[in-house]
Amino acid sequence: MSADLDRLLAGAGALLLDFDGPVCSVFAGYPAPQVAAELVGVLRRHGVDVPPDLASEPDPLEVLRRTGAAGDQDVTRAVEDALCAAECRAVETAEPTPYGREVIVAARQAGLPVAVVSNNSAGAVSAYLTAHRLAAYISPVVGRVYADPDRMKPNPEVILQAVHAVGEPASQCLLIGDSLSDIKGARAAGVRVIGYANRPAKVDAFRAAEADGVVVSMVAIAGALLSL
Repeated sequence: MSADLDRLLAGAGALLLDFDGPVCSVFAGYPAPQVAAELVGVLRRHGVDVPPDLASEPDPLEVLRRTGAAGDQDVTRAVEDALCAAECRAVETAEPTPYGREVIVAARQAGLPVAVVSNNSAGAVSAYLTAHRLAAYISPVVGRVYADPDRMKPNPEVILQAVHAVGEPASQCLLIGDSLSDIKGARAAGVRVIGYANRPAKVDAFRAAEADGVVVSMVAIAGALLSL
């Protein structure tokens, strides 16, 4: 894998990072299941009959996605607003990913543009980057489209928006993500992708999804960037 990683990074003209995973654990201090339950509460206050599987959904982004699929734009906006507020609170206690900062700094030192492409709100991402003195290293920050969850990854739209902003061909951009939506979105955008398998079960899943590379720690990427 080391040779593959070196090859991928040596051929990259820009680095695109997912946020929750490669940069930090957004909900480390404000657990995602708690946020998801609060969003379900928003649905109920708007008179939505919440099915049991949605009531127990632990992923707030999935609550938003399913709300959008139901087609009531007023309710979708209410859930979106609640999630944006929760994410801004969550990043205050987010836990930095080991070697995530080093990857960002090393990429910039190697002359690579660095962008963040996230299904989290851009406001929350930017607040975290500012608080952790990383904002100067990253441009642009592309977050999810407001109240339109169908346009979140794996939809390639936000990835292509970042590609356009960094001014490199899609084939010369490299995305690092920790979810299948990152892998699938990158493939659809024509961007190469490294899966950050922060849980063992993800390794085989990322390989099956045809990630160009898989790492279990960001330290491997930081080391490869430092050798460029």
